[in-house]
Amino acid sequence: MMAEYSYLVLNLPRGTSRDLARRILTDHAEYGDWELARMRLFADGSRTATLRRKIIRQRKPTGPGSVPALGPLL
Repeated sequence: MMAEYSYLVLNLPRGTSRDLARRILTDHAEYGDWELARMRLFADGSRTATLRRKIIRQRKPTGPGSVPALGPLL
């Protein structure tokens, strides 16, 4: 099964320093579980960062024993 990802595109204007761009990306990674998928640097100095994170889907339990048994009702 292939992993599914959600994506977030950040546009950083040309006046953004490398240090500030790094801090922005670090915050997204630490607090939002994003990882850097792609960084593009344009001729005018602006940057576009594409971040991604894995979509975790919970499966419904199936098969025998998947439904909890009800104990005796008093």
